[in-house]
Amino acid sequence: MLRLECLQSVYAELEKRLVVTIMGAVAAELQSLGHRPNFFYLQHAMGLASSTGLGLALCLPQQKVIVFDGDGSLLMNLGTLSTMARYSPSNLLHVVFDNESLLSVGGFPTATSAGTDLEGMARAAGIPKTTTVRTVETFKSAVIEALGGQKLTTIIAKVEATGPSAYVTGLALIENRFQFARHIQSLKKP
Repeated sequence: MLRLECLQSVYAELEKRLVVTIMGAVAAELQSLGHRPNFFYLQHAMGLASSTGLGLALCLPQQKVIVFDGDGSLLMNLGTLSTMARYSPSNLLHVVFDNESLLSVGGFPTATSAGTDLEGMARAAGIPKTTTVRTVETFKSAVIEALGGQKLTTIIAKVEATGPSAYVTGLALIENRFQFARHIQSLKKP
C-alpha cells in the first residue's frame, strides 16, 4: 500500500479538520494533492507532530484534529502515546504511516523493521482505539470511522518505503505557520 494512495483516499475528509503532518514525504505528498489553509506541515521538528496535534485537540475540543505521523517520528517520541492516553481527547486521530524506514533522511531501517509493534505500544499506553491496516480500503474505512467516533484513535498504516521524487515544495513554510494560525483564529470567530 502506498502512503500517497492512502492520503488520496481520505483527502475529501480533511477539508474541515485541522491536519498536522510530520516532515518529509508525508508533507510533500499531502501538499501534492492540494494545499489547504487547515494543513500544518511541521518541518524541522521530527517526532513532535503527535505532541502538536495533542495540544491543538486539547485547546480546540470542538475541532477534529488529524495527525499524519511516521514510524521514525513516533519512535523518537514514544512518550507521546502515554500523554495522549492520559488526556484522551476524543477529537484526536493519530495516523502513523509505518514504512519501516527513515525514508526522508536516507531510508535507514527503523525498529518496526525488526518487529517493534506500534499498535501494541499504543494499546499498552492506554490509547482507547487502535488498529493496524494494510490496504487502502481498510485505511479509508478506519479513518472515516475514527472521524465519526468520539474516541482517541491511533491507526498504524503499513505502507511501502517509497516517497515523492522531491521533498521540496512551493509553499513557504514560514507562511504556512502564519496561514495555519490565521485559520485557527477564523474558527474562533462567531
